[in-house]
Amino acid sequence: MAIDYKKSGVDIHRMDALKKKMKSAVRSSFRPEVLKDIGGFGGFFRFPKNKYKEPVLVSSSDGVGTKLKIAGLCAKHDTVGIDAVAMNVNDILCTGAEPLFFLDYVAFSKLNDKTLLDIVKGVNAGCRLSGCSLIGGETAQMPGMYKPGEYDLAGFCVGAVEKDKIIDGSRIKPGEIVIGLESSGIHSNGYSLVRKSLSKNEQKRLGKQLLAPTKIYVKPVLEALRKFDVSGVAHITGGAFYDKIARILPQSVAVNIYKNAWPIPGIFSFIQARGKISDKDMYHTFNMGIGMALITKIENADKMINLFSRSKIKSWVIGEVVKGKKEVKVI
Repeated sequence: MAIDYKKSGVDIHRMDALKKKMKSAVRSSFRPEVLKDIGGFGGFFRFPKNKYKEPVLVSSSDGVGTKLKIAGLCAKHDTVGIDAVAMNVNDILCTGAEPLFFLDYVAFSKLNDKTLLDIVKGVNAGCRLSGCSLIGGETAQMPGMYKPGEYDLAGFCVGAVEKDKIIDGSRIKPGEIVIGLESSGIHSNGYSLVRKSLSKNEQKRLGKQLLAPTKIYVKPVLEALRKFDVSGVAHITGGAFYDKIARILPQSVAVNIYKNAWPIPGIFSFIQARGKISDKDMYHTFNMGIGMALITKIENADKMINLFSRSKIKSWVIGEVVKGKKEVKVI
């Protein structure tokens, strides 16, 4: 019997039809700088050169990880696309950069049309929330690589920042304070430990909380950076407080994080109890309710907290910068 591409597991005509449906959803994220529709060999984006004097491009690539396993368990795929965008735009935001455009990558062996469209619609929603454009990507059907219904999802983002406005932590000094911005939940890190700690029934019962999309901080944080002198920004993801904040510290300073300075969401306490996880591992794995940390002068604290409150984001002074050796203590 003759074999063709469709019989081997790749249906080109079906994918072409799906991509046409995706186009109508994706266009809603286009900024004025987008020159062409998606579907070509590359995405076209006119750089807004009049907006910058000495622009520097900043890029990031990241994925959603094993949170996708819980999405599959709960048959809920409409928010993981937001996670894919958030993981990237929040990262480049830490340098002071504004996200410009985003590309996604979805890989699977066999996936139904609704699931794939839900994923892409979520990616586009994340792009709208962050003010960047979804200008392309890759939908890769790879028979035999994944179980039917499973998939991988990742993305790539490019942003821009003025050279003299780059935030790299080098100006952080003792006496400054750390402002923590509330997370929307677990975000997109630590799910291997979540899945090890909770039964499948518990994962399904808590699906709404476990699948809450990663909060996108772009617009309120960019506003804060325009109005206040911020010396460091850290996205609290894998490695959490110990690794992500330490990454931006100069060699001569340390940070004390006070874990009683904000309310810990109950989902973290439940996971800790079920998995018998130590405090050190919790604060080294999860965001514990703080999705992003900004380091600034103490006199800015109240005004910055008020600014974030207007964007409906709770924030607290959660720590301080002290003399030390590029380390973080959670006390």
